[in-house]
Amino acid sequence: MADEFMKGFAILVTAGLGWMTLAGWYRTPGFEDTQLIAPPEIADPTIYDQLALVAMDGLFWFAIFGFLTFVVVIPGLREVRKAMSESEA
Repeated sequence: MADEFMKGFAILVTAGLGWMTLAGWYRTPGFEDTQLIAPPEIADPTIYDQLALVAMDGLFWFAIFGFLTFVVVIPGLREVRKAMSESEA
């Protein structure tokens, strides 16, 4: 169980750091303004800006779903499989 938690935690930290870096660049208009959650204000985005915005959203959802998968789903499936094998025996 500890190895699944560490895998999920590593995904959360790594993807979260990537998201925070990109969100800091693209979603922080100023120090005194809304930070990390403001809509990106790019008048004419280049291909690199568009890739960064897509990667930012992907990293956010990967952090959420990756963590939940390794911390909740996989251990839950193992418990269900264990309970089903005990009930058959």
